[in-house]
Amino acid sequence: MAPLATLLLDIAGTTCALPRAEIREILPLPRLHAPPAAGGPLAGFLNLAGEPVPVIDLAVLFDLRPEPDGEDPYRHLLLARQGSIALLVDRALDLVPIAESDLRPIEPARSLNGCVVGEFPHGDRLVHLLSLDRILTLEERARLDALTRQAKTRLAGFEPEGVRAG
Repeated sequence: MAPLATLLLDIAGTTCALPRAEIREILPLPRLHAPPAAGGPLAGFLNLAGEPVPVIDLAVLFDLRPEPDGEDPYRHLLLARQGSIALLVDRALDLVPIAESDLRPIEPARSLNGCVVGEFPHGDRLVHLLSLDRILTLEERARLDALTRQAKTRLAGFEPEGVRAG
């Protein structure tokens, strides 16, 4: 079987990975719109061709950093394959193939919402493989969807009359 292509990530000094197939694009950190209702792990919204995309700071979400790191302009955004969410990480480090025999499954109960689905050796450490679909709970997704709808409505208010965002 072909190796799994994974993207290694630095999240506040912790190395994690996501399957490459779950990531559409890696972007440098642009200016984000952070509405007053945003807070906690919601770093703000990326305006992607007129559509607000919520950006989740993984270091804050995973409680690896108590507050957002506004000091580092060289952080990366990972745009999800579906484009409905972006993840803020300290760095996208490397794309590495992982042999199926090196990947050890993790029981879902060992991580919040089962977001860590496996681990594999890399160098002298074990790296946690994350599932993009499990990073947020259903309640977190529902709240994020509501905030995204609000951001979209607000953004639409700035369109010239008669023009509608696609």
